[in-house]
Amino acid sequence: MAVVASKPSLPPWGNALAGATGAVLANALVYPLDIVKTRLQVQIKRKPDDPTPLTVDGVHYASTMDALSKIVDEEGVMGLYSGINGALIGVASTNFAYFYWYSVVRTLYLSTQTFSKPPTTAIELSLGAVAGAVAQVFTIPVSVVTTRQQTQPKGERRGLLDTGREVVNSEDGWTGLWRGLKASLVLVVNPAITYGAYQRLKDLIYPGKTHLRPFEAFILGAMSKSIATIVTQPLIVAKVGLQSRPPPARQGKPFKSFVEVMKFIIEHEGPLALFKGIVPQITKGVLVQGLLMMTKERMEILFIALFAYLRRLRSAKLQQAANAAAEKAKYVLPIVGK
Repeated sequence: MAVVASKPSLPPWGNALAGATGAVLANALVYPLDIVKTRLQVQIKRKPDDPTPLTVDGVHYASTMDALSKIVDEEGVMGLYSGINGALIGVASTNFAYFYWYSVVRTLYLSTQTFSKPPTTAIELSLGAVAGAVAQVFTIPVSVVTTRQQTQPKGERRGLLDTGREVVNSEDGWTGLWRGLKASLVLVVNPAITYGAYQRLKDLIYPGKTHLRPFEAFILGAMSKSIATIVTQPLIVAKVGLQSRPPPARQGKPFKSFVEVMKFIIEHEGPLALFKGIVPQITKGVLVQGLLMMTKERMEILFIALFAYLRRLRSAKLQQAANAAAEKAKYVLPIVGK
């Protein structure tokens, strides 16, 4: 016998819309941290004997606060929101696709089980990885364009479409829009770890609880995202390096793989540099994940209530139409065959 849900459920697109809405709101609130962590991750520390700057714009950021201060001084407050339109489009599309496929594959898995019990951690991670991989294939072009926008020098800043054309007109052609796809597919372990850990922590800390309070969802989201970020930070740094313009030291030659990016970083800065930008990365990730889970829980409740209302409204209208038809039938003579 298949597992029967004990609570009202949303269709896959309902879960996807709830997740995407929460993700857009959360990322919009902390977007300046996204700019800072990206610029910290693409810069290479310059040694005294380096003949040329190793960063794209020639500006070196010593820390998160230093980056915030320099960006505001040189570009104004709006510099902290460079590329936000493309970023939010990417966030919405990626999270919609992720939550949709996660809901689909998880529902399919649960429908095949004979006993009503939550999936194991390994199963949760596998389901999240499948959903993440499918989502990345369709949404990575927006991520590539957004990363380029975030790292463009002030005098060379372009819009979403123009930046996309710049990528297409590079030596990679159209395939340049999928730069970093392999790294992104490997990085599906990040949301897999995040949401797998979230589900397991929820079952452990709040067993049997259907809906969490906002603070509870925030705490679980923050804990799960911190774990995932620490584990995958080197790959995150390598992915950003792949998708951004190559540093001047490479004389315009783009990186071919995330392994090549890692080797370049280790050669110039040492292995610990693979974790550069981790402070704003974790801060942003924790805030976004906490706000996302908190908002998604609320959105799911709202959508469930909305669907229930629409079903009641539809039932009432159908009943009203049936009553009207029955009343009309009283005054219509039956057709009698000869």
